[in-house]
Amino acid sequence: MSSIAVIDYGMGNLHSVAKALEHVQPGVEVRVTADPEQVRTADRVLLPGVGAIRDCMAEILRLDVDKEVREAIASGKPFLGICVGYQALMEFSEENGGVDCLSEFEGRVNFFGDDLHEGENRDRLKVPHMGWNEVEQRIDHPLWKDIDNGTRFYFVHSYYVKLAQREQVAATCHYGVDFDVALAHKNVFATQFHPEKSHTAGLQLLKNFLNWDGQF
Repeated sequence: MSSIAVIDYGMGNLHSVAKALEHVQPGVEVRVTADPEQVRTADRVLLPGVGAIRDCMAEILRLDVDKEVREAIASGKPFLGICVGYQALMEFSEENGGVDCLSEFEGRVNFFGDDLHEGENRDRLKVPHMGWNEVEQRIDHPLWKDIDNGTRFYFVHSYYVKLAQREQVAATCHYGVDFDVALAHKNVFATQFHPEKSHTAGLQLLKNFLNWDGQF
């Protein structure tokens, strides 16, 4: 039986993620856990995250989840980060006055700003960016299988990622500014949007992840 560890550090939408994974692949063993052995022996690892990055990073470090993440990425097994779980992989976030992250990838997490505008009429945009938005795929990747370019996914965030290594950008999105909505590098894929809240397309992405061998 295939197994996936959904890392539980108290800051993710764990129930929704677990149910979505079980829905797209009945019989998959979903381990919602912070137990290092359970994470180490899983076939795949998922790092979720919601809320403030300061609180997320504090719990990641307190529970030694940072070690589990580094080991999972180094092992070559398929790894998926979602929302703050994506942001946590970067070097630094502007949130909460500035927070050091895991530095697994070169990039920063920036604030959309209190004065975000769009278009010729300079219409003011609400922050957080909440709701559905089109995702532009920038590479051909196994996790985009059967998902059309420009498909809309669901977002809830006030901070966005800009990657330093542009070849790692798997997809972009626009909301006042262009930002890097998905990362792909070797066995790692990560998204700012929530697949578990994105209906058919999100479920397809999770299905693709469960069928992915981690090669890219």
